[in-house]
Formats: sequence, C-alpha cells, structure tokens
Amino acid sequence: MVITPFSNSIYGFHPLIEAIKSGKIISKIFLQKGLLGNNYYTLYELIKKHRIPFQNVSLETLNRLTKKNHQGVFAFISSIDFHCIENLLPKVSELGNIPLFLVLDGITDVRNFGAIIRTSECFGVNAIIIPSKGSAPVNSDTIKTSSGAIFKIPICKENNLLRSLIFLKKSGLHIIAATEKADTIFYEANLSVPLAIILGNEEKGISKSCLSISDERLKLPMLGTISSLNVSVVCGVLLYEILRQRVAKL
Repeated sequence: MVITPFSNSIYGFHPLIEAIKSGKIISKIFLQKGLLGNNYYTLYELIKKHRIPFQNVSLETLNRLTKKNHQGVFAFISSIDFHCIENLLPKVSELGNIPLFLVLDGITDVRNFGAIIRTSECFGVNAIIIPSKGSAPVNSDTIKTSSGAIFKIPICKENNLLRSLIFLKKSGLHIIAATEKADTIFYEANLSVPLAIILGNEEKGISKSCLSISDERLKLPMLGTISSLNVSVVCGVLLYEILRQRVAKL
C-alpha cells in the first residue's frame, strides 16, 4: 500500500482499490476530472457501494496534494475507527452515565469539527454522530484542531442521521435541536436528562428532516447585531450549561 509520509493518505488505483476492499476507512477520495478505463470504473463502483465521499478535481489540485505518480487518484485514510451507535449506547448505559450524544448535521468546516470534538471531550459527551456524506473529513487537520481529542471520544459515522435520531429517541433520549429560530432559551430547558443535541450546517443550519424528529428547539440569547454564532461556540455554551445542570443535581 502506498501511503504518503506526511499524512494519512493514499494514491494510485490499485492501492486505493485494495485499501477499500480490505476494510480501510476512507475519509474522502479525489478523482481527476475526465478519468476513464477499467480501473476507474472498478474504483467508482466501490465508491458507490461503500458510500465514500469523493470529489472530481483538476490535475493541478491533485499535484498539490502529492508529488507522486497518483494516476489521477488520491484519498485520505481515516486514522480512527468509527463506532456504531447501536452498539455504543448500551455500553454508556451500563456504565451508569446519563447519555449525552452530539449529532452534527452537515458540519463541513474542519476547524469547527475539530473544535467541537475537543470541547465535547472536555464536557463529557459520550459520542459524536456524523453523516457518512456531507461532513468534514477526518484528517490531519481535524486531529490537530481537536488537540488529539478525536482519539479519546467515539465518532459514529452513520449513513442516515434521521434513522440514528429515531433510534436514540426510541431508546429514551430527549432530542434537542440548537437553532436560532427557536422560541425557548437553552437555560430554561431541563438538560439533566438523557440527551442528543443536534448542531447544524454552518450556513444552512439543521435539515428539515432532523428538525422534524426533535423534541425541543433551543436557542442562545444574543444582544449584538450579528444574528448567529460560530457553531463550535454554540456547542461550547450548550455543553457547559448541560454540565452545570447535571453537576447541580449530584
């Protein structure tokens, strides 16, 4: 397998095809525009089968990613093992903890993603759930921004966030959507119960499907003229209040 020494990455058709077949977790694949041939079609079928995020890019972009003979193919390999939410929730309950899960609905900025991971680990979040498509990649930038916290908190990559939220709801968790369009201020809610907190995309917010399954919508009060906060800041404020309420009940 051909892996670059500077990051968790791989290039070339055969190494990447074999990596996927062997079960390696691929964060994202970059394909040169206009690629054809048997190797390309084999790889593309694997990408579709495993629902791997990919992007068609120019040759110049690929040459910036690596100076090696990439054959028009470059990918980031995840340096972490992803967890299954169905297997993780029972373990949390067995430990006697009040479940607290974070659901990231399309957070695409790597720095926000890393900051959220770091904050979540500090405040005792049991796991972070992300979609298999439309999410920031798990790469060296994520690891750096999270200060290594990504290795200490379980990350669940799910094909269907709505299905995961339904599972959590049926398991007794209260689903909260953090949105500026809510009427209730976050500290007015009871956050000491088992929770799953949904945070939305930096520009579009939480999707309608995820909003529809939420039990409660909460917002942060603001006095300034700017109508929204950075999502990682929102995450920190919410998690602090959750911890404050839970500690107060001990």
